[in-house]
Amino acid sequence: MCRLFGMTTGGPRVEAAFWLLDAPQSLAEQSRRMPHGVGLGWFSLGDEPVRDRAPLPAYENTDFARAARHIVSHTFVSHIRYASTGAVNVHNCHPFDMYDRLFAHNGVVKGLDVLDTWLTDVDRALIEGQTDSERVFAYITAEIRRHGDTTTGLIEAIRRIADSLPLYSVNLLLAEANKIWALRYPESNELWALPPKGADVGGSHGAVRHLASPHEPGSVDLSTVGGPSVPAYVVASEPMDDDPGWRLLEPGELLVIDGLKEESLFPFDRPRHQLTEADLTAAEAASQEHAV
Repeated sequence: MCRLFGMTTGGPRVEAAFWLLDAPQSLAEQSRRMPHGVGLGWFSLGDEPVRDRAPLPAYENTDFARAARHIVSHTFVSHIRYASTGAVNVHNCHPFDMYDRLFAHNGVVKGLDVLDTWLTDVDRALIEGQTDSERVFAYITAEIRRHGDTTTGLIEAIRRIADSLPLYSVNLLLAEANKIWALRYPESNELWALPPKGADVGGSHGAVRHLASPHEPGSVDLSTVGGPSVPAYVVASEPMDDDPGWRLLEPGELLVIDGLKEESLFPFDRPRHQLTEADLTAAEAASQEHAV
C-alpha cells in the first residue's frame, strides 16, 4: 500500500533525514516496493506549506534525498505512492496542499461521482489531479471551512464518506503548522505512532529520546542544525526502526497531535459500505498490499 509519514516537534525546526533515508525501513527503502511517486511536505519560516513531489521512486530521486538532508521544519508530511487511481504524474503525487494544510492518504474510496456532487466550483478548483485522495481532501477542506474547526470538519467529512460511499480504507495524515491529525479507518490498513519519550503525550514512558546521533541504536536523527536534540512525534504506515515504543493505532482512531500533546478520538461507526479485497480491481488490490 502507499506509505505515509508524518512528524512534528511542536516548534523546533529539525531535519528528518533519518526517517526518510537512513532508518531500516526508511521511506527510501519502502519505495522499492512503492515506485509510483514520492512527495515531501513541510512548513516554511512563515509557516506556509511547501511541497516537493515527483512521479519517481524515492530511492531514485536525488531531489528527495537532497531535501531530506537539508530541509528543516517543525512539521513534515511525506508519502510514497503505489498508483491505483489516476496517472503516474506529479499532480497525483501526495502530499496535497489546500488552505495552509498538507494531506496524504492511503486506501481506496469509490463513488467519486457522488463525492464530486458534494463539492462546489470553488472546491473543485483546488483539485489538480485524478486521485480519490485529493477529492477526499477537497471535501474535508470544504467541511473544515463550513464548521470553522479542523477536527470537527475532518470528522464530519469522514462520517459522510463512510455513510455514503464504498470504501476500503481511509488512512490519512492532515497537517497544519505544529499539528497533525492521523486517522486509521477502519482496520484494513495499519497506521503506527511513535511518541517522544518523556514528553507530555498522555502517559508515554521512558527517558527523553536522544535525537542527534544517527549511530545510536534506536535513535532518530532529527537534530536541529548546530543545536540541541529535541523530541518529536512520528506517525507512519509501518514501524520504521526497532524502537519498542511504536504502537498500532486502533481501528477508527483519530490521533490529534498538537505540539507534542496527543488526544485520541473514536468518533466513527463502521463504514456502511465496507469494501473487501475481493471488491477491488487488480491495481487497487496491489496498491493496498501490506508490508512484508
